[in-house]
Amino acid sequence: MAGSQASKKALQARFVGKSLHEVGTPAVVLDLAKLEANCNLMLEAVQRLGLGWRCHIKTHKTIELTRLQVGDKSTTPVNVMVSTVLEAENIVPLLKEYREAGRKVNVLYAFPLLGSYVDRLARVSAQLGADGLSVLVDHTDQLPHLAALAEKSGGGNRPAVFLKIDMGYGRAGVVPGSPECGRLADELLRAESAGACAFLGLYCHAGHSYATRKDWEAMGLLGEEFGALQRVAKGLRRPAGSRPLVLSVGATPTATAIQHPDLDPASASASASSGSSDAATPAARVKSLIADLKADGFLVEVHAGVYPTLDLQQLATHSRDAARHLTASAIGISLLAEVASVYPGRGPGGSTQALVNAGTLALGREPCQDLGEVPGRHYAGWGVVAPWNTGNPAPGPGFPAEHGGWQVTKISQEHGILGWVGGEKEIPLHVGQRVRIWPNHACVTGAGHGWYIVVDSRNEGREDEIVDVWPRWNGW
Repeated sequence: MAGSQASKKALQARFVGKSLHEVGTPAVVLDLAKLEANCNLMLEAVQRLGLGWRCHIKTHKTIELTRLQVGDKSTTPVNVMVSTVLEAENIVPLLKEYREAGRKVNVLYAFPLLGSYVDRLARVSAQLGADGLSVLVDHTDQLPHLAALAEKSGGGNRPAVFLKIDMGYGRAGVVPGSPECGRLADELLRAESAGACAFLGLYCHAGHSYATRKDWEAMGLLGEEFGALQRVAKGLRRPAGSRPLVLSVGATPTATAIQHPDLDPASASASASSGSSDAATPAARVKSLIADLKADGFLVEVHAGVYPTLDLQQLATHSRDAARHLTASAIGISLLAEVASVYPGRGPGGSTQALVNAGTLALGREPCQDLGEVPGRHYAGWGVVAPWNTGNPAPGPGFPAEHGGWQVTKISQEHGILGWVGGEKEIPLHVGQRVRIWPNHACVTGAGHGWYIVVDSRNEGREDEIVDVWPRWNGW
């Protein structure tokens, strides 16, 4: 941690006070104003609904943004989740800081437990103390690692365990109602009785919610998440007096859907805003499920990760109202790049192309899934040039079906090709011009960089001035 802070100080001395027009490229830029707004919306929603909250830090891998995600001035439990052990190791000092301030802390290693990681996770557990570490399992062959983890953590620090449920995404987890699910649940209960772990709860991730394309459509998948965990939870044969089971659901599209106004407890009807009397709307079902789960004694938790920065994949999901609640103006991450060359007439139909110094390693190479009825009509680029310094049109409510302007249409290791898409008159670009590109997937874009340069668009007249630098942890 000390080395990280020393690095941060050196980076601050190098960048803070300079303009985005003065620093080297490519570089990842975060807008503090937008990050804070997105984090606050999430914190306000879980508080309003009385839900537990677990933030995923895999997108950014920084201390600074983790503080925004958990609410630095809050007194609520600090529950975080990570995708790599390295993230868990680096977040320990912050969790200890919060624990010393009186907040309960827990970090979930959100990948099915591997034996090769037991020693490192045990060190994390030993530093955080009782209930400080939780892990995921989705196969009976992973259970022996729990006993080893408990033993090596010392001090009676049993790992808390989530049973990973596959509710349709098909990436990891056991299928509800399957023999494997029942067998693993029974084995977990036996492991808990033997002192190898504490059965914390059930966990699922609706990754397929990234394929939603209609406003608030992800709400339906949120209901499916709750429903899947409810079915498994009711079938568990837990001893009397067991602590309440945590049911953890989420992916950024489904988690942010809890911001729907009809879920507000003060809302008289979950269908009031639409004027419908149909009590079977997705919002009504979610509201009812949350109430039922709480009444049955379960602790309901929501988790998400990319929501602070957002990106084009999230914009494409329409997980919230695309005209008001989920717009391009809320995206808090961009890639700063420079135009290296311009090629008039080289593109389709004689359009212009331009070369920027942002290829696969700087921008990432993960698409927005083309779900249009006619392949190729929906957005299929590798990034969209933001209006900053260009006047390029921002994606509107019709995105990804409707899109245009300068986009990254072709990409290789260090080369990004900008192409003009649409029938509007081209906006000229020139050699040496700086552009900021909204990425498809913020998690992948960040992975190619050692730090983020931070600006604050609230600073009128100084929107391009760098106010901080946030080092990130790369590796596993």
